[in-house]
Amino acid sequence: MTTPEAGRPRSPATTEQVDAVMQAAHALAGITAQSVAEVEDRVTLPQLRVLILISEDASLNLSTLARALGVHPSNATRACDRLVAAGLLQRADSPADRRNLALALTDEGRQLVGTVTAGRRAAITAAIEQVPDSHRPGLITAMRSFATAAGDAALGSAWKLGWPC
Repeated sequence: MTTPEAGRPRSPATTEQVDAVMQAAHALAGITAQSVAEVEDRVTLPQLRVLILISEDASLNLSTLARALGVHPSNATRACDRLVAAGLLQRADSPADRRNLALALTDEGRQLVGTVTAGRRAAITAAIEQVPDSHRPGLITAMRSFATAAGDAALGSAWKLGWPC
């Protein structure tokens, strides 16, 4: 197999490389779980998904939200009803099309998403600060290369675990 940029053959992944990435993925999953646990008294993981999707795309209406979540529109409606009742989401007639409802986070909803994101950033920062300085220069390139290689499919479903896209 060759890389498109360099036209050079790629070597197969080693067991050690796979194990290292699996270990990092496990650590990131722990950070994700901890950040969700910090707000689980306020929202469920599916509700957090809704909030994150809406925070990332202000043009979402109930139909597109349901499609993005992979659920029936009635399920998306019920999730939004609960979030509206909790004061985290607001619905209004869409200015562009009165047949649709516009969805927007309230200040409290934005604060909750911000709290989750800030918690994750703090945990990741603390972990990186434990990495010896001599190992950090390659971290950015390695992580970005891995994310690119994993592709849009993996990145596009990150919201399912409450990660902004």
